[in-house]
Formats: sequence, structure tokens, C-alpha cells
Amino acid sequence: MATALKANPRTDLKGSATRKIRKDGYVPAILYGNKIESQPVAVEGVELLKTVRAIGKNGLFSLDVEGKKKHQVMIHEIQTDPLKGEYTHIDFFEVDMTSKIDVDVPVRLAGEAPGAKEGGVVSHLLYEITVNCLPSEIPEEIEVDISNLNIGDSIQVADIRSQVSVNVVSEDEETIVTIQAPAAEIEPEQLEGEESEPEVLGEKQSEE
Repeated sequence: MATALKANPRTDLKGSATRKIRKDGYVPAILYGNKIESQPVAVEGVELLKTVRAIGKNGLFSLDVEGKKKHQVMIHEIQTDPLKGEYTHIDFFEVDMTSKIDVDVPVRLAGEAPGAKEGGVVSHLLYEITVNCLPSEIPEEIEVDISNLNIGDSIQVADIRSQVSVNVVSEDEETIVTIQAPAAEIEPEQLEGEESEPEVLGEKQSEE
């Protein structure tokens, strides 16, 4: 586990102190776990961004608190400024490498569906699949092959369960992706129906 991130303890939790931390280029955070007490910390913003890019959403890395103790952690939650896009707070969860956990793993569609070539629309409905496994076994992503899908076809969790190397927690009936018929085949009929009704009503009113 080569990736490591340095953290400094936070003792002053007042709003003014937190704002100063952010102004100085750091991100306030909390370190917690099942076997440790919650501890407020701060990490350097640029280094945090590099770490997130390097490990991905579910990656494991070492959080070095003041050079005294290293914790094997995952990022549990990141809060972001909606306007600036900057990290404003982060939760680090210390993992037990010997205990299985539930994790949401990103879904990536692979291949080109024949239905899409015929004008169908690829509708990606499920972007994450929940799995249960040891922290060291967490997949970076789950690839779903759509190269055999025609218009009207779909793939459910049940269809890919056996292809995933770890235990899938998500329900079998959840639809991951479907190939919808071209919108142009439906819209004209809907529009005709919508337009015809006011005309009929108008004729009745004029007769009265």
C-alpha cells in the first residue's frame, strides 16, 4: 500500500479556526473507525486531490497522523463546495483488513450495442453495485459488456452476478442498462393524441 497521506490533528474546532484551515490550503477532516475514537484532523488540499486521483473512490491508503501512527483508511464521504468545486470536508474510515465490508463499486459499460447502431438509446440506469468483501479485494470497477444488446434488451444484476469476483449485495432485479427504442418512433403518435383532444373539445363548444 504505497499511497500515503499526511494529516495533522485539529484541536480548535471553532468555525473561525476551520475557515483559517481552508484558507491556508488544508481540508478539515475526521478520522474514525470501529476500533478507534473519532479524531478531527486536517490534510493538505493538493496532496488530498492527488491521493483521490491515484486511488479512486474505494482505494485503500495510509493516513499518517503527525508522523506518530499510520491508519489504513478509505474515504467514506467527501463534501465539496458547489460553486468552487473544492473539497470542504472529508471523512476517513479506518478499515479492519480482516473484516468484510459493504462497498459501492462503479459500473462501467463496455462494448457497442447493436441496438445503438440501429438508432436505439443506451440507458445506463445503475451506476454503482454494492459488494461485500475484504478491503483488499474491493474491485476498482465492475465492467458490464453491452455488445450483445439489441433494442429492447437489458441487463440486470442477476445477469452479471457470476462474473463478479466478490459477493454482490445489490438485488438481482435491479436493471443496470437497457436499450430503448428511438424516441422518434414514439413521439409523433403522442403528439397527435395530444393535439386531437383540444380540437374535439373546441368543436363541441362551438356546436353549443
